[in-house]
Amino acid sequence: MADEIKGRVEWFKDYQFIGRIEGDKCSIILGEGGISPMKLLLLSVAGCTAYDIVMILQKMREPIEGLEVEISGERREEHPKIYHKVHLHYKIYGNVKEEKAKRAIELSQDKYCSASAHVKLSGAEVTYSFEIIKG
Repeated sequence: MADEIKGRVEWFKDYQFIGRIEGDKCSIILGEGGISPMKLLLLSVAGCTAYDIVMILQKMREPIEGLEVEISGERREEHPKIYHKVHLHYKIYGNVKEEKAKRAIELSQDKYCSASAHVKLSGAEVTYSFEIIKG
């Protein structure tokens, strides 16, 4: 059976909500004064793929020293205002081989990143670019 994840969102005040996942130590403020759920979705995609890429490059024994993922998204104008375009730009720091970096990104986007898969299943076009910054 698949792991079940449980969470809770509570109305704090005005248009602010506090979200928690069971067993996690941090909370997040959603809405006014915090992050919007749709922006959180973008960060989730970036965080998910970043985790994959670091893990994959380390398993490939590539000398990754750092990683930044910049993400942007365009939403539809009509409701529901889902993302129809998402672009990720990876900045990979270290003497990583270009073909290995490209392969790690492809594996993340096509196989491992569940958050990206959710966005793609909604019909969004997900694109990426990358650069390697030698150390």
